[in-house]
Parts: sequence; C-alpha cells; structure tokens
Amino acid sequence: MMNKESELMKFKTNYLNDYFEKLEISSNEPDWNMMILQTMKFKEFLDCKALLDMMDDDEYFGKYKFILQTKFEEMVEWFITKKLGVTTRPIPAYASNNRRICLLDLYLIIEREGGHRHVTENSLWPMIAK
Repeated sequence: MMNKESELMKFKTNYLNDYFEKLEISSNEPDWNMMILQTMKFKEFLDCKALLDMMDDDEYFGKYKFILQTKFEEMVEWFITKKLGVTTRPIPAYASNNRRICLLDLYLIIEREGGHRHVTENSLWPMIAK
C-alpha cells in the first residue's frame, strides 16, 4: 500500500510540474503559486484534476483559499457549459433565498462526508443543505 501511495505522489508531483511549466506565466510575478492559479484555464479534464490536486495540501489551501474558490467556480462553469452544454444554470449558484452558495465549500463538505455516492445512499443531502 505504501509503495502505491508513493507512486501516486510521484505521479502527482511530476504531472503538476509538467502542467505548470506549460502555462504562459510572466516571470515578474512575486508569488509563484498565485501566478499559477491566476493563469489556470480550463480546457480539458486534466486542468480540473490539476486544480483538485492542488487542494490536497491543507497549508496551500488555507493560504490561497480565496483564489481557489474563484478557480473552482470557473472550473464548474467550464464543465457545466462546455462539457454538459447547459447554459440555463447560473454560476455562481444561489439558494432559493438569494444566498450565494460557495461551490468549493459544498464540494469539500461532500468529500468530507465520503463523496456524492455515500451522501446520496445515506440520505445526507438535507444535513449538507443546512
């Protein structure tokens, strides 16, 4: 199991390094991490995977949460409009009381509860909605 985890981490590291090297980035930017996030574009699923992989690091996530929220919404919008072809859903999402829904927070809650399938099979959606 440990070897499999180290192989996964090696793949993630190599993949992310390759991904970031291909981005068009100005070398004058003072914060490399901020620069990477600002230049991210969503054109394929690997772009989505790169963003989700970046959120695995709690310290990184805490430091860049604001821009990660923005990029997460861009990713969701890309997926809904470009991949699913749905143009009638507003992004960002709003609840019935006109309260904005933070899609990143919703994603994190669902992940913490075991993922979409587990939440659905165990009827946890009402708890998550609160």
